[in-house]
Amino acid sequence: MDKVDELLKLDNQLCFQLYSASRFMTKIYQPLLKPLDLTYPQYLVMLVLWEMPIGHKFTVTSLGERLKLDSGTLTPLLKRLESKRLIQRQRSNEDERQVWVRLTALGESLKQQAKKIPEKLMCDASIKPQELVALRDTLKKLFNSAEG
Repeated sequence: MDKVDELLKLDNQLCFQLYSASRFMTKIYQPLLKPLDLTYPQYLVMLVLWEMPIGHKFTVTSLGERLKLDSGTLTPLLKRLESKRLIQRQRSNEDERQVWVRLTALGESLKQQAKKIPEKLMCDASIKPQELVALRDTLKKLFNSAEG
């Protein structure tokens, strides 16, 4: 087998390992998020909103930038979160194209339940916490170098 054939093996593809890891993460989060009635993408939105002080507003655009999602993907997520009364969306008075998003009291209260999730994942992981941190940091570095 020549070098090119080896390069084209599925198991040698970084993209496949990242894709598989992403699917795996979504799968293991599912039972943890069920009591919160959140999907994994909805959880990611809530994580960003929970980072800010109570009452802070995000524009949909800035939220999309932070999550690396376009508005076509983000808007349906936000609508579902709003229908669950976890967030509130409001058009800007100054520029009607701009939509503000903020947590509701119910959305803020969900944060307490969510605090247990990362800890549970760390306890269930079969690799050391410092290895997970190193993996996360390597992935950030890879993404940042590819992005810019």
